[in-house]
Amino acid sequence: MNNSTVNFTTPETSTNSTIHSIRPMDFVEICILSMNFMFGLPTNIYVIWLIITGTGSGVASEFFNLNLSTCEIGTCLNGLLSILSKCFSSLSLIPLFLQGLILTGRPLFHCLICVERYLAVVHPVTFLKYKPLRHRVICCTIVWIIILGSCFYSLFIIISQNFHTHLWFFSTQFLLFFSIQLFCLVAVLRALKQSGPGERGRERKEENHKKRRAFYLILITTVSMSFTYVPFTVTGFYIILTQQNNDGYWLPGLVCYMLAGFVQPVLYLHRTGKLPLFLIRHAIVIFH
Repeated sequence: MNNSTVNFTTPETSTNSTIHSIRPMDFVEICILSMNFMFGLPTNIYVIWLIITGTGSGVASEFFNLNLSTCEIGTCLNGLLSILSKCFSSLSLIPLFLQGLILTGRPLFHCLICVERYLAVVHPVTFLKYKPLRHRVICCTIVWIIILGSCFYSLFIIISQNFHTHLWFFSTQFLLFFSIQLFCLVAVLRALKQSGPGERGRERKEENHKKRRAFYLILITTVSMSFTYVPFTVTGFYIILTQQNNDGYWLPGLVCYMLAGFVQPVLYLHRTGKLPLFLIRHAIVIFH
């Protein structure tokens, strides 16, 4: 991937490519990033507006989704800046800096959502203890500090041309976040198969329904994260092993990243009943 895309793969291409020359591959990437900007930005802005106005479960319950949508807006703007950097070389460092937002922001907020659902199902007492908004604010503040550190790290590593270190660091980070989500998924699945003490009839049915919703939410989030980062990780290791780099290798990963960014907004719009009518028949019915 070169300077027009997420830029966390080939720093040598990012810094040495000719900014003002638009190649056919660059044109394809510009089209992909433009689509992400045109559709992703208004969708996430709409989700934020719905959360703030209290259309769903309220700001407190949807605070992680609120931050995730804010992170996705930053990703959309980074795509726009990547396009502009092809024409204006003075902007080329900004997309490199925002790589930390792309590489760390989305998986971290996905993990927070999964851990929250895990606690609600497996440790409900602990969940109620930390349910107030202030605890979510603290968690998100820590996450944004980590994201900011990741942004500076991305910029430093890419400028220093240390491609292998860059790839290994973020691949390890992906495996860590993925492991956390898998743990939450398995734990909620085990809880779903077990009945709580004293659960009978309607109460048991309602409790199982909540557990099932939590399981499907974690499952979709985990699959979405895999769909987002596995193609990039596989491509990066392939290039390291073969010592052959081509911009076209990164296009499938870029498409996956763009499409996966719509999963959480669509799920939220479906839960709140704000999904467009022509999409409702294709939506996931498990959140009714």
